[in-house]
Amino acid sequence: MDKTNETAAGGARGGDEAGVPDVPEPRIPTEVHSVPLILLTVFAVVFILDWAQTVFIPLILGVIISYALSPLVNQLHKWHMPRAIGAALLLLMIVGGIGSLAYSLEDDASSMIETLPEAAQKFRHTVRREWGMSRGAIENVQKAADQLEHAANETAAASPPAPRGVTRVQIESPKFNMRDYLWNGTRGALSFISLAVMVLFLAYFLMVSGDTFRRKLVKLSGPTLSKKKITVQMLNEINVQIQRYLLVQVLTSVLVGITSWLAFLWIGLEHAAVWGIAAGVLNLVPYLGAIIIIGGTALVGFLQFGTIAMALTVAGISLLIHTLEGNLLTPWLTGRASRMNAVIVFAGVLFWGWLWGAWGLLLGMPIMMAIKSVCDRVEEFRPVGEFMGD
Repeated sequence: MDKTNETAAGGARGGDEAGVPDVPEPRIPTEVHSVPLILLTVFAVVFILDWAQTVFIPLILGVIISYALSPLVNQLHKWHMPRAIGAALLLLMIVGGIGSLAYSLEDDASSMIETLPEAAQKFRHTVRREWGMSRGAIENVQKAADQLEHAANETAAASPPAPRGVTRVQIESPKFNMRDYLWNGTRGALSFISLAVMVLFLAYFLMVSGDTFRRKLVKLSGPTLSKKKITVQMLNEINVQIQRYLLVQVLTSVLVGITSWLAFLWIGLEHAAVWGIAAGVLNLVPYLGAIIIIGGTALVGFLQFGTIAMALTVAGISLLIHTLEGNLLTPWLTGRASRMNAVIVFAGVLFWGWLWGAWGLLLGMPIMMAIKSVCDRVEEFRPVGEFMGD
């Protein structure tokens, strides 16, 4: 046996010495026939997420809230408070805080809505003054539009009569129905309240259950110890990443809201508290939230002060606050491992916003964080996690 092995080894060395290079066996990472299957699976998942969004949105919201509040519930449980009482107490405090904040800002929000017609009229006069458009020029444009509409109506009236036996049909636009408007508004409010109740109950039950589902997932992961270990690491990674992300987002959003409120109050912007809260809430939406608040405050500053310079000043303050938060504070608070590529984040937010609307803008980032954590721990999907990372 030893001589045979030596002969075989000598033959292999002889082949190398003869100048014949070793040809590695070609490997194809993905078979060709599996690519359509992967695409069909992706399309099916997107279709299911869109079709069943009324189920997935409350489910993900409840899971995220439970992730955010579970450390507090665990701490209260260590202080010998039952998990059911601790979870209920935290949820009641959050709902009460949001309700009291909305009640305190009700007058500001109502007055801001009441000033919208006056703001629109002021905007029209300011545009005329800033761009040198006289009343006569605007009236001439309006007269030209009226003449074009009149000519179109005359052409329609002068059209040849319908042939005998053919009934002419005239379509009239439906009139405004106050009952339908109130019914749609009531139905929207009821759907939002039902969604909030479902999310709160789901978060409550998840926090009360503790690590029950974690242990069940580990048990179902497989019989081998290695699979259980990978599952535990993956669940811990998802837990840490989402909790860290939520903590950083809440902290930075509060700082952005307070700083924006003080800055708007300093320059004399009306309803500074409302815009400060809007800045803090929209900070939860990566990139798009900052764009919305910068554009909105610029328009409000233009309507209030009547000059482009003040509009640019208000917009510049919002831009400075979001720039400092996004480029200095958030990277300092967030670990290197939990950062994601800016292009992937922007594309992901656009995708989830297209899929689920406003809820997708809020939930897109936590979902992508969970996907990245799973891909980093599973060997087959590790290139995807590397691609999503910073």
